[in-house]
Amino acid sequence: MLRLPDAWVWDFWLAQDGDTYHLFFLRASRALTEPGRRHMRASVGHAVSTDLTGWTQVADAIVPADRPAFDDVAIWTGSVLRGPDQRWHTFYTGAGSAERGLVQRIGHAVSDDLYTWHRDPGGPVLQADPRWYETLGTSSWGDQAWRDPWVFADPEGDGWHMLITARAGDGPVDDRGVIGHARSQDLVTWTARPPLTKPGAGFGQLEVPQVEQIDGRTVLLFSCLRPELAASRRMTGAPGGVWAVTGDGPLGPFDPGAAHPVTDSSLYSGRIVRDPHGRPMLLAFRNIGADGTFVGELSDPMPVALTADGRLTIVADA
Repeated sequence: MLRLPDAWVWDFWLAQDGDTYHLFFLRASRALTEPGRRHMRASVGHAVSTDLTGWTQVADAIVPADRPAFDDVAIWTGSVLRGPDQRWHTFYTGAGSAERGLVQRIGHAVSDDLYTWHRDPGGPVLQADPRWYETLGTSSWGDQAWRDPWVFADPEGDGWHMLITARAGDGPVDDRGVIGHARSQDLVTWTARPPLTKPGAGFGQLEVPQVEQIDGRTVLLFSCLRPELAASRRMTGAPGGVWAVTGDGPLGPFDPGAAHPVTDSSLYSGRIVRDPHGRPMLLAFRNIGADGTFVGELSDPMPVALTADGRLTIVADA
């Protein structure tokens, strides 16, 4: 578990370098008092571990840029991978002052050692394309959703793919959540593509997407709290939390309408990672405590498995 006495911890992403796990996490000072204010004060903390349980905090990785910049208000969720140049590439969400933090864009930074990061001098590498995606002011939704990039190599060796929390440009306002998609041949130049999923699946947003192989099957993991579920899904009594659905491969097809909850709202922004023994584990941040207040700390790893009917389930550790 990771709990900081001076800061809340929430969304996160990981890299493994040899026997060491590197955790990059959103953090904001507890001096803000009101947890809802943390989003516009977020920077990226960094901690290391060899077992996913005991974490040692090191210097922060990325903080908001000097003004004016697309990421001069807050840094939000991303992902990290090692490129063919053997450098580490992280892709992250930037919120800027020009739009009062309401427009999200994707940034890129590189590192030789996972400790010191250098932003792409060209600014954001990807923005929402209005041909397929909702942009700020085209609906009553409060912001322009274009965040939480999850980047992975194409299975056939044809460049890289990015999955993104996004919203379609049409349909009922509370039911436009989709998994956005972009492609690159070099991890630097990115082109938005049509979404991988369709709106109307019962989600206003599908946050922090990840695709992972478990028991030989592809699982799409995402998160959505109950207030952001479409009214049609809320009427079924569905909880908010971490959700999962299987697909044929890392690009799907996926049907979020068939997704099932893995957790309730006490845990959020789940990530699947392999422990030192190669077992799939779910990490999440502790969101809502028993008293109904925000917690803001990282959970211990929880073993997961797929049932015969494709449901991702937290299981008791053997």
